[in-house]
Amino acid sequence: MIKTIATPNAPAAIGPYTQGKVVNGFLFASGQVALDPQTGEIVGTTIEEQAERVMKSVGAILEAAGTDFTKVVKTTCFLADMGDFAAFNAIYGKYFTEKPARSCVAVKELPKKLLCEVEVIAVVD
Repeated sequence: MIKTIATPNAPAAIGPYTQGKVVNGFLFASGQVALDPQTGEIVGTTIEEQAERVMKSVGAILEAAGTDFTKVVKTTCFLADMGDFAAFNAIYGKYFTEKPARSCVAVKELPKKLLCEVEVIAVVD
């Protein structure tokens, strides 16, 4: 059985996808960027501000799926500038205290010229 996750506490999908899917006890969450869930507007101009908004959205999707940051087993992080790596890690580390497996790459460009995006895979009990 596949369950679709949708919460008003994270930005609505801006394309043909969902915020997440739960399959066989795992949440596969779409990448989250720094958009305000109510307005769809960009939140923040610095990597720290945007990373905080991203983590709040990730947390909302985890909660809607019945799980939390401690159950995340894999993240994929996309940065617009690898020069932001240390500042991004400072925010990331406050949320992912269980240190899931991770990939972090710099990309040419993110939607709306945002600075970071994070997707997660988590266990749902």
